[in-house]
Amino acid sequence: MSTISKEVLKEMYKRMNEARAFEEKVSYFFSRGMVHGTTHLSIGQEASAVAACMALNDDDLMTSTHRGHSQVIGKGIDLNMMVAELLGKYTGYCKGKGGSMHIADVDVGNLGANGVVGGGHGIAVGAALTQKMKNTGKIVLCFFGDGAANEGSFHEALNLASIWKLPIIFYCENNQYGMSVPIGKAMNIVNVADRASSYGIPGYILDGNNAVEVYTKIREIADYVRGEKGPVLVESKTYRWLGHSKSDAQAYRTKEEVESWKKKCPIKQLRTYIIENNMLSEGELDEIEDNARKAIEDAVIYANNSPNPPVESVTEDVYA
Repeated sequence: MSTISKEVLKEMYKRMNEARAFEEKVSYFFSRGMVHGTTHLSIGQEASAVAACMALNDDDLMTSTHRGHSQVIGKGIDLNMMVAELLGKYTGYCKGKGGSMHIADVDVGNLGANGVVGGGHGIAVGAALTQKMKNTGKIVLCFFGDGAANEGSFHEALNLASIWKLPIIFYCENNQYGMSVPIGKAMNIVNVADRASSYGIPGYILDGNNAVEVYTKIREIADYVRGEKGPVLVESKTYRWLGHSKSDAQAYRTKEEVESWKKKCPIKQLRTYIIENNMLSEGELDEIEDNARKAIEDAVIYANNSPNPPVESVTEDVYA
């Protein structure tokens, strides 16, 4: 029998499907030249991101990454404002100025995505220090990728957080590649989580495609961190089905490898789990999937009907 409530599983399945539908729509937008710049999709990583965010309390905080769509949807973001932002509309989260890599919503504890690899480490430590000094009882979930685990900010952040016993979960989404570099060529250890011992903190490895495992373990770890015992390093092993960005030819990996990971689809795994535990029927799950796709289509309509930023807004929200 499932240890997770029906309500939580239902919401988790909803958000994971919204994340998948959102990114499929974004991929379509880019293929048609409707969105400019670049974007980094996380199709295949929905369980890793959504389940981790849902394991937090509603008022806990998180920092996101350049591959953060599933992460911010997992934290409970407004889909209308998110699509509007990607389409450069004034009703977007950053009034159409930030785009894909800068989604933020402080009201739901999302301190923002970051286009800088490893850029969230320091922000998360600062936020966690604030929670400790103000005794708020809140914790911080810091997302980063395997590539960012080799940035100097990673080591500085874990060291400080460990010394100060800050309430932070360092959460590495290891999708096996930093751009085109396989993790085995970038570090001489098998697991990023092995580095936890260097800082005197616990380290855990999760199956990032298993939403139930991620949710259950992060709930447990969140309680530990909230108990003023210091930070934890978590490595969520997952995989991105698509390229690093829209310009990635993916010459560095085989189609067979990608297909083998698609067979581990996190959404299908969660669907199977829900059905086997008699939580929801096939029909109810189909309805959730349909509603998720409709929510994205409705968000597109909202964005298309939203105004473009006025010319005078070019000097707003600019700091020196």
